[in-house]
Order: sequence, then structure tokens, then C-alpha cells
Amino acid sequence: MKKLFAQFRKNEDGATAIEYALIAGLIGVVIIAGATTLGNNVSAKFTDVAGKVSAAGGAAAK
Repeated sequence: MKKLFAQFRKNEDGATAIEYALIAGLIGVVIIAGATTLGNNVSAKFTDVAGKVSAAGGAAAK
């Protein structure tokens, strides 16, 4: 029985797979956070440009 537990402790294959899964999950979270931030910044910029174009169009119509 002791030999079985010792062999189980030395086996690191499962731990390696879990570590890779955690790293992949963390990378996914970082990508989602970056895409969300970038999307919000792009949306704000387009809203700003649309407001300026609208204001310029209203001033030119007068």
C-alpha cells in the first residue's frame, strides 16, 4: 500500500494537465478583458466622431 501511495505522489501527469488548463483559462480571461476594454474605447471614439459630424452637419445647414 505504501508503494502505491509513493507511486501516486511521483506521478505528475495530472498536475501538468491542470496547470496547462489554468494557464489557458487565465489567457482566455486576459483576452476577454482586453477585447472588452478595446471595444469600449472604440465605441466611445465612434460616438465622439458621430457627435462631431452631426454638429458639423447642423452648422453647415444653417
